[in-house]
Amino acid sequence: MYLVENKGGAIACMLFSLSFLGTWPAIMTLLERRGRLPQHTYLDYSITNLLAAVIIALTFGQIGKDTPERPNFFTQLSQDNWPSVMFAMAGGVVLSIGNLATQYAWPFVGLSVTEVITSSMAVLLGTTMNYFLDDKINRAEILFPGVGCFLIAVCLGSAVHSSNSADNRTKLNSLSRQTQEGATDSSMPKESFSNKGDTENGNTNGIAEKAKAGTADFLVEMESRRSIKVLGKGTVLGLAITFFAGVCFSLFSPAFNLATNDQWHKLKNGVPHLVVYTAFFWFSVSCFVIAIILNITFLYLPVLKVPKSSLEAYLKDWKGRGWAFLAGLLCGFGNGLQFMGGQAAGYAAADAVQALPLVSTFWGIIVFGEYRKSSRRTYILLAAMLAMFIVAIGVLMASSGHRK
Repeated sequence: MYLVENKGGAIACMLFSLSFLGTWPAIMTLLERRGRLPQHTYLDYSITNLLAAVIIALTFGQIGKDTPERPNFFTQLSQDNWPSVMFAMAGGVVLSIGNLATQYAWPFVGLSVTEVITSSMAVLLGTTMNYFLDDKINRAEILFPGVGCFLIAVCLGSAVHSSNSADNRTKLNSLSRQTQEGATDSSMPKESFSNKGDTENGNTNGIAEKAKAGTADFLVEMESRRSIKVLGKGTVLGLAITFFAGVCFSLFSPAFNLATNDQWHKLKNGVPHLVVYTAFFWFSVSCFVIAIILNITFLYLPVLKVPKSSLEAYLKDWKGRGWAFLAGLLCGFGNGLQFMGGQAAGYAAADAVQALPLVSTFWGIIVFGEYRKSSRRTYILLAAMLAMFIVAIGVLMASSGHRK
């Protein structure tokens, strides 16, 4: 079994994890904006998310000599380590629910702000729990100022969302009645935004030219294609979903920490701790099971007025499936690398990967045109938010310790 055992290797794992975990939400958002049903996308994502854990377990988990202190993956599958397995699976459950919730929050709140709020909550709550679970191996005088930076970032993220929403309302209200064609006013019937075109190929109800990002026409065009309709709806629901997801994200890393280090002494004497690869395997299995149960349910009983679907329709829906598979792989390998780094340098320091909104915001601006033609106030708040994350990630990584 291969283990990361030095600070440099742990930081490298965190940086790769940060890149992967910041990219997969952008892919999921892209598919939703093209009109693919979130239930279909999440089912595809869940398959390759589990596959990533299996690949990691069969490679890193089997490399090297199998010893009683450090058993390989296959050896641990037959050991009496179910208390630790249950902690790992509990972590997978809350992560799966959190990821599913964010998929419905992105359309309401936006990719950037959703990731800011959920990641900051994961740090504020989860990092504090990990610090004490890890027997304070991280330097508190560095760690907690980094946590404070995340707290400031979540406040700035909420302000960015509020300012950007006001900008969008101003853009929509400025449209002439001819340009709107009765479709952009929040009081208009929802049928005005019905999805009639080939959304995957960008056919948006006969619009001859693609609207420029940041314009009111762009907002209307995007609404006509996306699978979750949000124009004219309040943002309180989106923020509520986002904060719920943040609570879920704050719990999965401490649960995984308990699974691999047994701080509560639930294992029998002589039974080795669950290695990171075995824990990640069970973590991903429970993540997969919960995702399958919930998303198949949502096929027939959708939420937020998403169109109904069926298992047969899902199996036939290949448009965008490759992108969804890629998202699952990126998330799976990103989580695995986070846990590998956390086992070496402390899970509190590994929560630096929760600065993933730096990457997500980059994709949001470049790919989705978020914040284009926004007000000066929005730009200032956005810059301040990103600056806080840059500071936070450096401070949390600097707090890295070494597990004995």
